[in-house]
Amino acid sequence: MSFSALIVSHGQPSDPEVGEAEIAALAADVARHLPEARIDGVTLAAEGRIEALSADRPGALVYPMFMADGWFTQSQLPKRLADGVGPQLVSFGMDCTLPMLAANWCRTVCTENSLDPYKTDLVVAGHGSGKSRRVSDATRRFAEQVADVVKPNSVRCGFVEEDPSLEDALSGLGTNAICLPFFAARRGHVLEDLPAAVAASGFEGIVLDPIGLHPDVPKLIADALRWRATTPDVSKCVF
Repeated sequence: MSFSALIVSHGQPSDPEVGEAEIAALAADVARHLPEARIDGVTLAAEGRIEALSADRPGALVYPMFMADGWFTQSQLPKRLADGVGPQLVSFGMDCTLPMLAANWCRTVCTENSLDPYKTDLVVAGHGSGKSRRVSDATRRFAEQVADVVKPNSVRCGFVEEDPSLEDALSGLGTNAICLPFFAARRGHVLEDLPAAVAASGFEGIVLDPIGLHPDVPKLIADALRWRATTPDVSKCVF
């Protein structure tokens, strides 16, 4: 079954071409798992591009490369899509298969570093928001689901824009600790706020790449798109 899909991220308003290059590369990686489909990547930050691209992709599925469903995915994104485009899938950070991917990653990291997962402290670093609890709720739910599999000594969440802060969440831990950034890309907060919090807290554990950069993510997205393309009546699906 052939189909089209748009992978949409927020992008980088200060330098839209950076975000456009990142999402195009991700789309190309996803497309390798979907030879039957036409996959494009686009950002909201690049003025006029999502409008133009979606107008040329009637019926395309829309995959939000966001960590939670909120204002961008529920309000801005639908308004900027051309008529006839959709449906829109759940955001990347809320994909039901993501926690298992992260749990397996944490287990692998423990094995590679001779850590006992049951004695390891897990810190999930997220964005948070001063306006809505949607983002932090999604982060906490993700952290709980990962912890249910890994069974770490403890699990904490820390945020850029709400309490507990990243610094507080990273404080007081030894070398048997893993920080997993609940972000889609390596820029902004991951390059600035997270390293600053690690330094200020004296965190001595392992800081992983953002979950969105895990090498298995393109296949995860491809599986979600293929499933949605072949299951038009989701009301009959059991979740």
